Amino acid sequence: MSSQPAADALTLTQLPLFPLQTVLFPGGLLPLRIFEVRYLDMIGRCHKAGAPFGVVCLSEGAEVRRRDPGAAPSGDGFAREVFHACGTLAHIDHLERPQPGLMLIRCRGLQRFEITRRQQLPHGLWVADVTLAAPEPVVTVPEHLVSARNALQRLLQTLQTQDDDALADLPLQPPYQWDDSGWVANRWAELLPAPAELKQRLMSLDNPLLRLELVSDLLERLGLDV
Repeated sequence: MSSQPAADALTLTQLPLFPLQTVLFPGGLLPLRIFEVRYLDMIGRCHKAGAPFGVVCLSEGAEVRRRDPGAAPSGDGFAREVFHACGTLAHIDHLERPQPGLMLIRCRGLQRFEITRRQQLPHGLWVADVTLAAPEPVVTVPEHLVSARNALQRLLQTLQTQDDDALADLPLQPPYQWDDSGWVANRWAELLPAPAELKQRLMSLDNPLLRLELVSDLLERLGLDV
């Protein structure tokens, strides 16, 4: 992966992608178990260079490549992968290799991006040219949405009474930004039992206040205490 000159600083070229059946939000935490050859090499290179990779949500296909018996003979014989154009940069905070051919990593979500061009390399890895979204502005939680923030604080207090090992991989990690509408909305969106397509739509929204309003409506529909 390389970056363009300073005049075009919001563009990254040849960003390696990791299509998943989940959505990574900015500020989120994502533990991954890596065992496919195409990702072992990519993750190793990113970790060594301190470079991010891109997480994109699949709309078709699976996280693990499987042979497709219906694939045309001229293809590579693997099932088709289709993913959304809006994703999130992921920075590797922790990596361990418990055995050969296996990596356990923990990633942190950074900026969102939009894919402008994508390419699948011969060994299956996807790379893309992307345009980075501007850092999201901090929007104070308004009075009519304070209940959603308070409910998240109560949930965290409940979780903190549980096993510390279980807490380590939760997306609710310090530093807590309770007065930031986008941060509160993102943490709720990660925790709620909602379809990946809905989470993708929430993550793609440019307006953090609108995202929190939609999350608050979802909490009410689910009958959660807000």
